[in-house]
Amino acid sequence: MQNKPEHTIIFQPVGRRVISESRSSVLNAAQDGGIALASICGGVGICDSCKIRLLHGKLTDPTLEEKALFSEGEFQAGFRLACQSFPLSDLTIEIPPESLTAPQRLQIEGQAQSVQLDPPVIPIELDIPEPTITDLRADTMRVKDSLVQKGIPLPVEFKYLVLKTISPLLRANNWHVSLAMRKGSIVAILPSKSPLLGLAVDVGTTKLAAYLCDLGTGTILAKTGAMNPQTGFGEDVISRISYSNNVSDGNKVLQSRLIDTLNEAIEELCLNARTLNPILNSDQIVEAVVVGNTAMHHLFAGLPVHQLGVAPYVPAVSEPLELDAHIIGLKIAPGAKIHLPSNIAGYVGADHVAMLLSTGISFATKTSIAIDIGTNTEITLAHNNQLLSCSCASGPAFEGAHIQAGMRAAPGAIERVQIIHGELRIQTIDNLDPVGLCGSGILDAIACMLDIGVLDHRGSFILDHPSVRQTGPKREFLLVDHKKTGNGRDLVVSRQDINEIQLAKGAIRAGIEILLEYAGISAEMVEEFIIAGAFGTYINIPSAIRIGMLPALPLIRFHQVGNAAGAGARQMLLSLEQRRLAEEIAKRVHYIELSTYPNFANIFSKSLFM
Repeated sequence: MQNKPEHTIIFQPVGRRVISESRSSVLNAAQDGGIALASICGGVGICDSCKIRLLHGKLTDPTLEEKALFSEGEFQAGFRLACQSFPLSDLTIEIPPESLTAPQRLQIEGQAQSVQLDPPVIPIELDIPEPTITDLRADTMRVKDSLVQKGIPLPVEFKYLVLKTISPLLRANNWHVSLAMRKGSIVAILPSKSPLLGLAVDVGTTKLAAYLCDLGTGTILAKTGAMNPQTGFGEDVISRISYSNNVSDGNKVLQSRLIDTLNEAIEELCLNARTLNPILNSDQIVEAVVVGNTAMHHLFAGLPVHQLGVAPYVPAVSEPLELDAHIIGLKIAPGAKIHLPSNIAGYVGADHVAMLLSTGISFATKTSIAIDIGTNTEITLAHNNQLLSCSCASGPAFEGAHIQAGMRAAPGAIERVQIIHGELRIQTIDNLDPVGLCGSGILDAIACMLDIGVLDHRGSFILDHPSVRQTGPKREFLLVDHKKTGNGRDLVVSRQDINEIQLAKGAIRAGIEILLEYAGISAEMVEEFIIAGAFGTYINIPSAIRIGMLPALPLIRFHQVGNAAGAGARQMLLSLEQRRLAEEIAKRVHYIELSTYPNFANIFSKSLFM
C-alpha cells in the first residue's frame, strides 16, 4: 500500500509546522501538532469555532456545512472551517485569535527610566459662555475667545475632524469642556476634567506590545500583547518585504492587518482601564508613539519597503515622523498624532533607539553591549562615548520556526531543559504535557546535549553515543518519548534543528565580535551586557554562553531587561525631552553593515562552532 501524500502546514501566528497526510483535516493536523485550536462541536462542522484563514496553498472545496456558515465574500477572503478542510498542497494557515483556546506567552514588561513629565498634549479647562440672542458668535470663536481669556495665544488650529464634533460636544457638556492642546492645535474636545491618555506601541516582527498611559501622571493604566498578524504573510522581515513588493496592494494589506490588530488592542486596553476609571475611552487617547524595526516602521506608516530589500538597504526616511492617526486608521482622538522616532539604518530601527533610551547605555561611561534578540536582532556597543550598531538576520528559529518540534511560547512548550543527577529534566509552560519546544527550550536542549557528549563543537552528533538514534536517513536525539508527550509523538532534536540554531546564534555572535573588533577591544572589557526582547527575557544565560551565542563573561555582568523598546516608547510618550534625547541617540550611532564588513565570512564561520 502506498503512503498517502504528505503536506507541510504552517500555522500562524503560532509558528508551528506540521506534516499532515491529505486524508487528515486541517483540524486533525492542528491537534497532532499540539495547537489549541477550538472545536466546540467536535469537528462535525456545525459551529465556526475552528475557523481558519487560508493564506497560501490549496484546500478541498467548501462543504455544505461551510457554505451554510460563510458568505461568498468570506470564502474569497480565505475563511474556512479546519474540521471540513483537507490539504491538497503545502499550506500556510492563519488562526484567528478567537479560534485559539490557549493564549501564547507575550513579553510586554520592561524597565523604563523615571522621566519628568513633559507630554506633547496638555489639557485646557474652559467654561464657555452659551450663545444668546445678543451673542451670536460661532462656536469656534467662543472657544478662541475663551482661550485668550485663559492667556493662550492665538492662532489656534481646529482640525477638520475636531470641527465636526465641536458643536454637539459643547452642548452635550453644558459648555464646560477640556481641550486637548498640541502646539496650538486642538486635538480633542472632551468633558471637563477628563484624563488625557496616551498610547505606546512596540511593533515587533513577531509580537506587539501596547501600553495605555495617563499623560497627566505617567501611570500605566493597562497593557496588552498580541501576535503581529503579518506573520501569516512571512515570518521574517525579508519575506514581508517580498510580499509587499510582489503582491498587488501587498503593502496596503500588511498595513491594514497591523492597524486592525492595534485597534483591537486599543479596545482591550480601554476595557481593562475602565476597571480603574469607568469613564475612560479611546477618544481620550490624544497621542501615540509607535516603535519598530525599520521594516515594521515603514509598513505601519504605509511607506515603500522595496529599497529595504536590495543593496544598499536604505530606509525611505530616518528622521522622526508625526502622522495623523485618522489617516493611518488608528481609532483614537480625532486630531491625535502618532510619533514615530528616528530609524538608524535599513535594519536598525526606532525600536532599537527606544531600547537604547530606556537602558541608558547611550549616556553611561562604562563599556556596555545592548542586544535586542528577535527575528531581527539589533546590537549596540557603547565604548569611549561611541555607539556602534549592527543588525543580524537571526531568523525565526528562536520563535520555534524551522525546528522539527518547534513552536512559539504557548502552553505545553518545553521552555527549560536541565541535567539533574545525570538525567535530562524538562519544564513546560503551564506545566502541561510537552507538545513541542519553544526557543529557550531548544537552546537549553542543545546546551545539555553538548554537556552529555551527544554533540561535538561543530554541532554534529557523536555517532556511537547511545542517545543518538537513526530514523531513516536522519540522526536525531530523543528528548521526550511519545508516551510522555501531550500529542503522542516523540519530541526529538535533529541535526537540521541544530543547524538552524547554529545559523541564528552564529549571526548574533558574529555581530558581537565584529563590533568588538571594530572598537579594538576584547569581550572581557565589556562591563555590562544588556539583553532585551521577548526571547531575551526567557533564555537561560549559561545555555546561551555554552552554545557560543554569547561570550563567556561572569554571569553578574548580564542583565535581562524585558521589553526595553516598549519602555522607551512610553518614555517618549510622556516627555518631549525624551524624544529629543532619542533623536540625539540616533544621530550618534555609527551603523556597521555586516554583509560588507571585510572579515565577516571568517568571523561568522567561527561563530557557528559551539
